[in-house]
Amino acid sequence: MGQEKKRAYNSETRDAQAAKTKTSILEAAKKLFQSEGFDQMTISKIAKAADVSMPTVYALFKSKRGVLQSLIDAALPPDQFSSLVDDSMQEKSPKKRLSITAKIARQIYDAERELVDILRGVSLVGPEFRELEQEREKRRYERQGEYAKKLMNENHLAKGLTLENARDILWALTGRDIYRMLVVDRGWTPDDYEKWLSQLLVNSLLDMGSAL
Repeated sequence: MGQEKKRAYNSETRDAQAAKTKTSILEAAKKLFQSEGFDQMTISKIAKAADVSMPTVYALFKSKRGVLQSLIDAALPPDQFSSLVDDSMQEKSPKKRLSITAKIARQIYDAERELVDILRGVSLVGPEFRELEQEREKRRYERQGEYAKKLMNENHLAKGLTLENARDILWALTGRDIYRMLVVDRGWTPDDYEKWLSQLLVNSLLDMGSAL
């Protein structure tokens, strides 16, 4: 019994140390991304800035792309995001569901805001990021299809709006670029963005005669 407790303790200690090391690496990487840009960044520089070995960085993140992916995930962890999406899909009222959709977009981009300038620069020069962003947008587009299909099955889509059109509209309006332009560039408050997006989604997608 004592041996089992000791092994469990040692395992917890190793996990805690690994988490601390990972956090240190991500903090160092973020600063370097901001000062040097993604294209000029190397695993060697990240390791040096975090005061760890290169094998440690590779073991935890596999690649420079993996470091960037972890930075994005750290803003709003996937499990937390999935929970928000599940909650919205369980909402009965289509208007409230779209309001929750606007809230999710706001929370994601609020959480990512520190990275927005980095991501804008990376998207222009980093093939790794472009691939990462394409995968991310593909997943987001697939989720929007589930939203749009639910509205269609409930007969809540605006008249004349096809499932594909609804999906495209939902995907486009909840994208990062609109948040960036309004909140980051034009100085809107996140609350103003969320209210505007919520109303725009309702007006663009719903048959107001059937929506609650």
